[in-house]
Amino acid sequence: MEHAQEEEACLEQTQRYCVQRPIYNQELLQGQLHRRQRTPQTLGQKIAHSCRCSSKKAKSSLYSFMPILKWLPRYPVKEYLLGDIISGVSTGIMQLPQGLAYSLLAAVPPVFGLYSSFYPVFLYTFFGTSRHISIGTFAVISMMVGGVAVREVPDEIISLDSNSTNITDVLEYYSARDAKRVQVAVTLLSLGFLRFGFVAIYLTEPLVRGFTTAAAVHVFISQLKYLLGIQTSRFSGPLSVVYVSTAVLSKITTTNIATMIVGLTCIILLLTGKKINRRFKKKLPVPVPMEIIVVIIGTGVSAGMNLNESYKVKVVGSIPQGLRAPAVPQIQLNPAMLGDAVAIAIVGFSMAVSMAKIFALKHGYTIDGNQELIALGICNSVGSFFQTFPITCSMSRSLVQEGTGGKTQIAGALSAVIVLLVIVAIGYLFEPLPQTVLAGIVMVNLKGMLKQFRDIRHFWRTSKIELAIWMVAFVASLFLGLEYGLLTAVTFAIITVIYRTQRPKYRILGQIPNTDIYCDVEEYEEVKEYPGIKIFQANTSIYFANCESYRNTLRKMVSKVNFLIFIHLLSQKNDVEATAKHEIASDDLPVNGKFAESSVQDMPLDEHEHFVLPKANIHSLILDFTPVNFVDSVGAKTLKSIIQKFNEVGVFVCIAGCSDPVTNELTRLNFFDKSITRELLFHSIHDAVLACQMKHGSAAQADSNL
Repeated sequence: MEHAQEEEACLEQTQRYCVQRPIYNQELLQGQLHRRQRTPQTLGQKIAHSCRCSSKKAKSSLYSFMPILKWLPRYPVKEYLLGDIISGVSTGIMQLPQGLAYSLLAAVPPVFGLYSSFYPVFLYTFFGTSRHISIGTFAVISMMVGGVAVREVPDEIISLDSNSTNITDVLEYYSARDAKRVQVAVTLLSLGFLRFGFVAIYLTEPLVRGFTTAAAVHVFISQLKYLLGIQTSRFSGPLSVVYVSTAVLSKITTTNIATMIVGLTCIILLLTGKKINRRFKKKLPVPVPMEIIVVIIGTGVSAGMNLNESYKVKVVGSIPQGLRAPAVPQIQLNPAMLGDAVAIAIVGFSMAVSMAKIFALKHGYTIDGNQELIALGICNSVGSFFQTFPITCSMSRSLVQEGTGGKTQIAGALSAVIVLLVIVAIGYLFEPLPQTVLAGIVMVNLKGMLKQFRDIRHFWRTSKIELAIWMVAFVASLFLGLEYGLLTAVTFAIITVIYRTQRPKYRILGQIPNTDIYCDVEEYEEVKEYPGIKIFQANTSIYFANCESYRNTLRKMVSKVNFLIFIHLLSQKNDVEATAKHEIASDDLPVNGKFAESSVQDMPLDEHEHFVLPKANIHSLILDFTPVNFVDSVGAKTLKSIIQKFNEVGVFVCIAGCSDPVTNELTRLNFFDKSITRELLFHSIHDAVLACQMKHGSAAQADSNL
């Protein structure tokens, strides 16, 4: 009792609104509104307008193409510079070992990992719109690039280092890599200029997480041979993960113990460093750069103990000092690589734009997806003249860059400068670095992506469909390869969208007493139906794929509310056969809710024309179109058929909450005629309910007068 009184008191204190207006249908509402006059432009006028140039438009286009021109003059030095310097140095120190490590995945000499950690990072400062992401080498992209190299180039050529004297083999190797690099760059640029930034919406979060988890497994398994010092062939394509695992297990007895000990020691140190950084995050001004510490220790131990000569531990090898002169890439484009280039471009863009959106939302600014495509395309295309391989955003480095106080793209430029100092001055010092150390760095950096296996439990509790997307993306990418896996996952994700529109939720609505709010009658005890009025809602658009489901479900749901089955039309024969039409005699119509002696079940049924005859106290049916976004020609015909059939059995049908775009579509589809006018369209459910009550009241009064 006290609880009920408290609720009543709360309701009395809430704000209220009272509106007095006519009952609006579409015809009446449009009669009181005046549309803005718009002169439609011809195609030539649109092209001329887009090509027209003014100083304001040119300035806007320049700022859009090079965002640095807009934000750099406004750069607050006192507030931002110190944070950017600390962040840039921290990220650069992290960038160095990852560039060396990911070169193993890309099947290139380590020095090209350093190049890929410098040129693209520096260029992104000028063309990127995100202030916090760290561009450069990334495990998944490097793995995809390495897979193409394995498929297109013989294994013995991939194993060449930068000191190889076989010039023919070296040129063949670089030619294949150049083709891949240029195609990725051209793909990114083309997608950017064509405004294809919207493609990221099809890479839903479960898809990306399932795909990257599979990629992490690929990368982890590929690094086992470096960790253990085993020599195996390279594999790519479908079932490559099985072949690699089998090859490693078959040669497990040839493990180099010294290599394994060095690698495992580095992994333990790295995991310990990450745990320290995580535990003392609030107390440490910057994270402990454990990766560069491990690289320095590993290099020192290897050089001091001569691990390469004494224990056959493979090392990085020659790292040329200084920058290479730019050279035109060997653009011998192979059509077989085009699909790989598109896959790498889309994955790289999706990773970059996902992280960029997270930071933009957190710090209150916006990014331009199309400009991000262009920026990544420029980074890759210009970098192709300096022997870089395709790059994207790194999640781990981006978190460090943002977490250590980075405010703008200046932090990224400073991290590139750190890498540049290593390239031109001290790169040769890392030549004794064991490859197993780099493998350990790669494996530890996969920890975050491997933790995504926890998503299975999360999606099992929240959404079975998203769990299915995650599983398909993971399994397909794991066993079919990353390129085919991505294609399979995107296709499946689109199929789930179609599936959802074909299996929407249907509801019968009722009114919350003394309000104009309508909810599901099966969900809430307080919700009541108006006598004689049924309100039907489907949370989907009506088109060819679900219109039959819409009609059948409408029939079934009105049957649940005491409708009786009634057959309106009988099957029709084709032109060759004689058409037999059967009419239902007046004696066969229901009398007081029951059929006469003549049985309806003996009549031939048409598969598509099942309708219902309501009891005498059901006089109106309202179709709630609030969730409907579009109607196609098949949906319009189905809707028209529903209205006509219910009208013929004495039920008034109207539509509520139909938006202007849907109304315009119905008009173009010739939905309206003399019998179905815009007067059947009402602004809201409550307008439709009141109109049905008035119409039924007028009809009842006319019958009583008779």
